[in-house]
Amino acid sequence: MAKFYPALNDNLKAFIARQHLFFVATAPADGRINLSPKGLDGLRVLNDKRVAYLDLTGSGNETAAHLLADGRMTLMFCAFEGDHLILRLYGQGRTIKPDDSEWAALAAQFPTLPGTRQIILLDIESLQTSCGAGVPLYTYTGEREELLHWVEKKGEQGVRDYQLEKNRVSIDGLPTGL
Repeated sequence: MAKFYPALNDNLKAFIARQHLFFVATAPADGRINLSPKGLDGLRVLNDKRVAYLDLTGSGNETAAHLLADGRMTLMFCAFEGDHLILRLYGQGRTIKPDDSEWAALAAQFPTLPGTRQIILLDIESLQTSCGAGVPLYTYTGEREELLHWVEKKGEQGVRDYQLEKNRVSIDGLPTGL
């Protein structure tokens, strides 16, 4: 049965800490809905009403574009091991870039990963748990490191050139703020 909460509690924070994978959903008022899987130890619970994650350079930058256009964001955590549970965090998101005043304090809470282009911050408005009893069991065997190797091979300037070419607008033509 679904249950809503006004903020994260200690049990839900512990659940988030055990997850190796989470999903990010955003959408502009008009355009495609984006749903992205995330991992690599890139999420931090900042307090009962705020979480943040490292956003690494990738093939697109839909989340940043959607947050500029609308701000709505949902994060979903799903138990693939142990007891079944799904947790959704609903709220308003925004990007923090390396030249923003908030960057240094936030970035210090994360591992240093090559290709980090921004931090995505979610201010939680509400959250919901549901059973997840129909979700299959999977065993975590490790992180994929291909993205990190790709970034290292490209080098800092190569990554920046890639971002300027591939990450400045969304697939719907919305600006991403890069």
